[in-house]
Amino acid sequence: MGRKRGRDIDGWLILDKPLGPTSTDMVNKLRWAFDAKKAGHGGTLDPLASGVLPIAFGKATRTIPYIMDATKRYRFTLTFGESRTTDDLEGEVLATSPNRPTDEQILAVLPALTGNVMQVPPVFSALRVGGERAYDMARAGRPPELPPRPARIDSITLVERPDADTAVFDVQSGKGVYMRSLARDIALACGTVGHISVLRRTKCGPFDLSHALTIDQISLDKSTQTVDNADALPAPLLDAATALVDIPALAVTDAEGRVLVWGQSIDPSDLVHPLPASSQGEDHLWRAMIGEHVLGLCHVRHGRLRAARMLENHEFFGEHDVDYRRTPHGTDF
Repeated sequence: MGRKRGRDIDGWLILDKPLGPTSTDMVNKLRWAFDAKKAGHGGTLDPLASGVLPIAFGKATRTIPYIMDATKRYRFTLTFGESRTTDDLEGEVLATSPNRPTDEQILAVLPALTGNVMQVPPVFSALRVGGERAYDMARAGRPPELPPRPARIDSITLVERPDADTAVFDVQSGKGVYMRSLARDIALACGTVGHISVLRRTKCGPFDLSHALTIDQISLDKSTQTVDNADALPAPLLDAATALVDIPALAVTDAEGRVLVWGQSIDPSDLVHPLPASSQGEDHLWRAMIGEHVLGLCHVRHGRLRAARMLENHEFFGEHDVDYRRTPHGTDF
């Protein structure tokens, strides 16, 4: 009798996404290859973009929001002289300009595009307008007028000028920043038009290209499976908690860990390893750990330490775990 399809596997696979397929295409392909029950990705890359695409399996999907919010790095090539409907090579030419900025002109406009700025997203984006995707409306000949949105751009570095028509940039940014919009805005600020011709993500949260595997490095051919290796993964996975390494650690005892896992709260002053007084604000996240093992994330809410998102449940503590929901101190540890 065959094994039921869909394995409980947990962890991150960092894919060096190739040009062409969508991020969802790659998640579906790898979910099938790993025979995984649950999978998702930590930040969309356009079909014409390559680079770091974190793919989460099982418990790791619980940490996707923290990867989506994480700092990212990109390298892109801006081609001057043509604006396009999609702000990249895929679109049709909208306008042309003979103007080609000098290095000095480019460097002069970058400070105004750095920091907390307002950015107009590309009309070919996945944003919803009245229940429809913006790119569906644009393809139907009804491109929406998208309002500017807050964006955080930490740094823009001019890396090189291969020729007068192109410039290569490194960018570090926060969540939801569109590189296609940034390239468009750099060109406009320089008195010309332009579009992205090459885009590559080099870092996404704690993951960078040193962690990434190409699709050719992942064993996708199931015809080579035998009885002896049927349960082997097509590629090794990083631990689910790897996504949280940038969040400060908080050592907790077994008893404190049980309380958090059960969804109960703790007075911070009762912790064996107390929180620093300067870090008890309600927007501060902690990575709750027993020894070297990560239980999940916690934060202070209404003056008490509570679970924000747990990777583990009560089964982690074994069959003899105490049900803290039924003990008097479960709500006032």
